[in-house]
Amino acid sequence: MKPSNNIWIQRQQCPCGDWKCYIKYEGDDQTSASSQTVKSETTSSELVFTPYVGQIFKSDDDAFEYYSNFARKNGFSIRKARSTESQHLGIYRRDFVCYRSGFNQPRKKANVEHPRDRKSIRCGCDAKLYLTKEIVDGLAQWYVSQFSNVHNHELLEDDQVRLLPAYRKIQEADQERILLLSKAGFPINRIVKVLELEKGVRPGQLPFIEKDVRNFVRTCKKTVQENDALLTEKRENDTLELLEACKSVAERDPDFAYDYTTDENDKVENIAWSYGDSVRAYALYGDVVTFDTTYRSITYGLLLGVWFGMDNHGRAILYGCVLLQDESSHSFTWALQTFVRFIRGRHPQTIVTDMELALRDAIARELPNTKHVVCIWHILSKLSSWLSFPLGSRYEDFKAQFDLLCHVENVEDFEHQWNLLVARFELVSDKHMALLFSYRGFWSISYIRGSFLARTMTPEFSQSLHAFLKRILSGQTCLQVFFEQVGLAAPAGNQTRDGMRYMHIKTCLPIEEHARSVLTPYAFNVLQHEIVLSLQYAIQEMADGSYLARHFKKMDGECLVIWMPEDEQIHCSCKEFEHSGILCRHSLRLLEVKNYFQLPERYFLPRWRRDQSLFPMDDQNSQSNNDDCAQALHALTETLLTESLTSKERFNHVQREITGLLAEVRSMPVAEELSLNMPGNNVSET
Repeated sequence: MKPSNNIWIQRQQCPCGDWKCYIKYEGDDQTSASSQTVKSETTSSELVFTPYVGQIFKSDDDAFEYYSNFARKNGFSIRKARSTESQHLGIYRRDFVCYRSGFNQPRKKANVEHPRDRKSIRCGCDAKLYLTKEIVDGLAQWYVSQFSNVHNHELLEDDQVRLLPAYRKIQEADQERILLLSKAGFPINRIVKVLELEKGVRPGQLPFIEKDVRNFVRTCKKTVQENDALLTEKRENDTLELLEACKSVAERDPDFAYDYTTDENDKVENIAWSYGDSVRAYALYGDVVTFDTTYRSITYGLLLGVWFGMDNHGRAILYGCVLLQDESSHSFTWALQTFVRFIRGRHPQTIVTDMELALRDAIARELPNTKHVVCIWHILSKLSSWLSFPLGSRYEDFKAQFDLLCHVENVEDFEHQWNLLVARFELVSDKHMALLFSYRGFWSISYIRGSFLARTMTPEFSQSLHAFLKRILSGQTCLQVFFEQVGLAAPAGNQTRDGMRYMHIKTCLPIEEHARSVLTPYAFNVLQHEIVLSLQYAIQEMADGSYLARHFKKMDGECLVIWMPEDEQIHCSCKEFEHSGILCRHSLRLLEVKNYFQLPERYFLPRWRRDQSLFPMDDQNSQSNNDDCAQALHALTETLLTESLTSKERFNHVQREITGLLAEVRSMPVAEELSLNMPGNNVSET
């Protein structure tokens, strides 16, 4: 098996606990066998034309790939033959030939009683493509010097050509699955059958055959036996280097913290670390923590855990990392204890994780007063792997119904609709659906709506976490490089000016003006959206003093709003403020009806305020300058609009000039703040 340049992959162990259950995350680079075949055939049929003499390629590898795709489309495969090299040009000629080119030379027969007499497939076919390198303007390029597509043998059909050795490939994801099943004692023919069932393809339609699987398993077993001792030594040495790196950083930075455990042989077992900036950030934004454990090292056999938070600009902020030898409750308990020690004993209000039984038990013991939530995006990423094959063509319908179920806010309604869903799709006895239902108190919005999550469950934040992890994990070949990469990404100051964009006013309501002066651009944008939508709601006072908020088109259900004027408290049945820390449209509508020009201070949570940033923003003057600029531009554009609509010629000219101006402005560098000496608004009409 070819070693990967990246030591980190997403975990493929299913939370159901069955080792035979294989998790394939939606959006992975790897695709199914059938889709790989279709993609390859589609590409070759649409993009590959017959090569010709004089055709130019940037490299000989590009030419080989092109000729290989052409060959597959036409029913044969190719191989590399002769290459010619010179002292000045290096390799300047490459010969690619049909796989049946030439003749096999007779070999000396082995001194055995019954030697095998294999018939050669080579028949002297003259189909070929010869490349020659030349230097043009100092750059090397390859051109086709000879080409022949005349074969002296029968060409294969599509369903036959895919079985040629050149096109039989075992993808990395399939390699891991094959080794797992082989280790469990599955015979080769059963392994092939399992892969066909998992991929949903007909027998014999995998992009490789049983012989390839047998050869791969045999080769891997031999390689593992030979390299096991070397790999163990590498793991120990690299882990010790990581520990030494932590000690070195701790000597230079007293705020850096780390801890580790050793096994009975005094070898490093688990190791965790955090940074001074991370601890300071936790003091401001540590109410909600995301503990991501979806990656593990394929080289070191270590599970990676990363603690994240969300700052007041909606960005992912790193709190610490841990590497664990296994996924046991004991290891997770140590990780949580160490993290709490790093953050000086301050437990988070909510912790968001993947679905993991051992981690759930550890959190229940170590963080008894912390609300544990399972990230819905982790669940959704596993659905296809769990149910697409048993449901077949009904899976997309199921997925749509499950998405609707995820937004049901009433517990009774959720459980009723759940029963209808599993009955309709005949999933009552499905182990994965049973697992999800047993975890419903951790992920269903009807159970966690009143828990504070600070918008960490939005798709945008989930994508930012994924991008952050990809950035620190991509191309890492050893633990030392990984540790250095995390150290570069960890400081919160690296993104201090992100999100400090100009905040437009949309409604001119005093509440909106006040919120803009208090909240960060990220939080204000969310609240502003609710303010705009609040204008579409009617408020009706009930006999008991509460209020009903109802959309004028009845696009959603009614919400009950309770107002206590004596201490300026407001509560809505949608529980948006309890969930995100930002008031909902229903509550805002009632405050507007009550003639509030400013929101009560209690509804500006410290974590969303601009004055609670890790680094001072100092952008009041900038905002004022932005307002002046906006007013000047509005006046100009109003006049321009009036003048351009008087004729078609004027409109086309204005549209053409504005398009060019916009492209020019976008190409200009962005200053950190806008500080302009605005002239008077001297717009003259001509």
